[in-house]
Amino acid sequence: MANYALRVPDSLMEYAKKVALDEHVSMNQFFVTAIAEKVSALKTSAYFAQRRSRGDLTAFDAWLEASPDAEPVAGDTWQPPGAAR
Repeated sequence: MANYALRVPDSLMEYAKKVALDEHVSMNQFFVTAIAEKVSALKTSAYFAQRRSRGDLTAFDAWLEASPDAEPVAGDTWQPPGAAR
C-alpha cells in the first residue's frame, strides 16, 4: 500500500467530507473509491476505442445482409422501461 499527500482545494474538501459523511465512509475510502472509479472509466474508454479500431463496417454490413429477414421471436422485441409485457 502506498501513501500520497494530496492537496485539495478547501471548497472541494468540504464537499468531499459531506459526501463521505452521507455515504457513511471514511475520507480515505471516499478518495480511494473516487480514484478507482476514474481509473475504471479511463480503462473502459481505452478498451472500447481499441475495439472500435478493430471494427470493419463492410464486414458488419455483409453480416446484416446475410441475416434472415424474419420477425423477432416472441419476447425478443425491445420494450421501453416500465412497459407492460
